[in-house]
Amino acid sequence: MRYLKTEIERLLAEEQKMCFVAGPRQVGKTTLAQHLLGLVKGHSAYFNWDIDSDRKSILKSPETFWLGGAPVGGRRMRLALDEIHKFPRWKRFLKGLYDSHKNDLEILVTGSGRLDVYQRGGDSLFGRYQLYHLFPFTLGEMLAPESGVPSPQEFWERAMEGGHSRHSETLLQDLETLTGFPEPLFSGSEMRLRRWRRSHETLVLREDLRDLTRIRELGLVEALVTLLPERVGSPLSINALREDLNVRFETVQNWLGALSRLFFVFALRPYAGRLARTFRREEKVYLYDFSTIPDPGPRFENLVALHLLKLCHAWTEYGHGDFSLSYVRDREKREVDFLVTEGGKPYALFETKVAAEDVDPSLKYFADRLKPRYSVQVVRKPKRFTTAVLSNGILVTPASHMLALM
Repeated sequence: MRYLKTEIERLLAEEQKMCFVAGPRQVGKTTLAQHLLGLVKGHSAYFNWDIDSDRKSILKSPETFWLGGAPVGGRRMRLALDEIHKFPRWKRFLKGLYDSHKNDLEILVTGSGRLDVYQRGGDSLFGRYQLYHLFPFTLGEMLAPESGVPSPQEFWERAMEGGHSRHSETLLQDLETLTGFPEPLFSGSEMRLRRWRRSHETLVLREDLRDLTRIRELGLVEALVTLLPERVGSPLSINALREDLNVRFETVQNWLGALSRLFFVFALRPYAGRLARTFRREEKVYLYDFSTIPDPGPRFENLVALHLLKLCHAWTEYGHGDFSLSYVRDREKREVDFLVTEGGKPYALFETKVAAEDVDPSLKYFADRLKPRYSVQVVRKPKRFTTAVLSNGILVTPASHMLALM
């Protein structure tokens, strides 16, 4: 089963909060929820807002819709609510449900739209839930599906040990070709991938975008999506996109924001601390489904970005610290692909290379000036090494080893 299983079980048993699981369409949230329902010894129930009969039950009896499987013998009932964020008053509904029945219910909420909730007066869910993000499969999860995510200390201890396996290499090739989404990945077929991709884009761009936003120019948003794969790996010029699409600057910004909220793309901001003359404005945009990226370099960079984003979210959500992901670039065009920060301070630099024999000069430069705890160069096709090695304090490692830890 998925890497979040053990952590969600712990949360529901020990903290008695609602568990929110957010992530892209077709990433496996419903499958995870139904698996968790099947683990309980008492009663459980599943309701999906996209199913007409479930939606009518919730609207007709918001206080009692779940009582068809009432708890027996004092056991709490486990209740899964899927895509409930499409209910216009979903926050008020969940607040009332939790406050009235938190001793009777274990509430699991899943959705492909943003479930991040902030305190807003009497409608707040603050303190009542824990949010987790479910990502497409990474190499680490493929190798050990239920092992979870290692703590920062465990991660770096294992990273320094080195190691390289043929099995990791084979699975990494599958990920690069088929992405980490379960359906195309486990089909093992590029034809299935292409069919799945068309269906996935239709779900997000033609259904979710229509249902959850006021955007009506869906054809132009689809045109924007076709322009993004060739721009992955470089700072994104919204002005250039605006000119290509013949729309306003703010319009492109709004569309990108909507695609981000629907987990179709994610953006990394440039790091703006400590250094003078750093690049501070233009974001880099990556895709959850990177199968349309034509160039092997940006495609590999996108793959690593997804692994690191999952790691940062997991470490933060599990309580190891406040981790986030950005990149570093200065006006002399020196750049390192990724910077993990902890509490806003540099923690680890990551540079990606399809093939390389020496440490990248920009990685050396920023490692010397930012002084993070760790600096890593991840190489997809190592030429002179098959295991992780330290070079002047910088860890140079095969991708099949480093990504196997995430």
